[in-house]
Amino acid sequence: MRVTVRLFAGLREHAGTGRRELELEDGARVEDVWPTLGLGQEPSGLVFAVNRIYVERGSALSDGDEVALIPPVSGGGFQLTEDPIDFPAVVREVEDERAGAIATFLGTVRAESRGRDVVRLEYEAYEGMAEKVMSDLAERLKERYDLCAVAITHRVGVCEIGAASVAIAVSAPHRQDALAACKEAIDTLKETVPLWKKEVYEGGEEWIGRGS
Repeated sequence: MRVTVRLFAGLREHAGTGRRELELEDGARVEDVWPTLGLGQEPSGLVFAVNRIYVERGSALSDGDEVALIPPVSGGGFQLTEDPIDFPAVVREVEDERAGAIATFLGTVRAESRGRDVVRLEYEAYEGMAEKVMSDLAERLKERYDLCAVAITHRVGVCEIGAASVAIAVSAPHRQDALAACKEAIDTLKETVPLWKKEVYEGGEEWIGRGS
């Protein structure tokens, strides 16, 4: 089958073009597109759309489809993921030779909330906007503190008890700025980023809005 691939932002610059025509085998899926492009390792946080509709990586393709490869906002430093959070990778995003300190926050799913036993959490986000708000948050933090870099990754989908739901890393020349900015990052994230969670209990469930 033949599909058209659209590339944007840094991916377009890396490929040297915003459009490629690919020949794929019958039965190919969205996840087969990136390896066929021959552009090296797939970037973290890549999102796919087929015929202008967001799709999962395992979605089947048809002859004539247009597949858009959409990079995460501001690179891999601000992203949502359905996969377990790679905490060391989040820290690597902020490593900098100017840094004298790296402060981190790792939020995990607890087994009890407001007197009820929690079975799991389910996170939902306004994708695209959530990454943009996280990126804007980082820029505001850099205006308030002397920082090198900020990285934020948040889970979406089902999170089991004990799993990491959010990871934040902040690097700075001095520890005071790194620690203060990291604390402000998680506090502000909860209030501003369009993320919601459902707490699933034994025998019930409840959606919790931002700020929780």
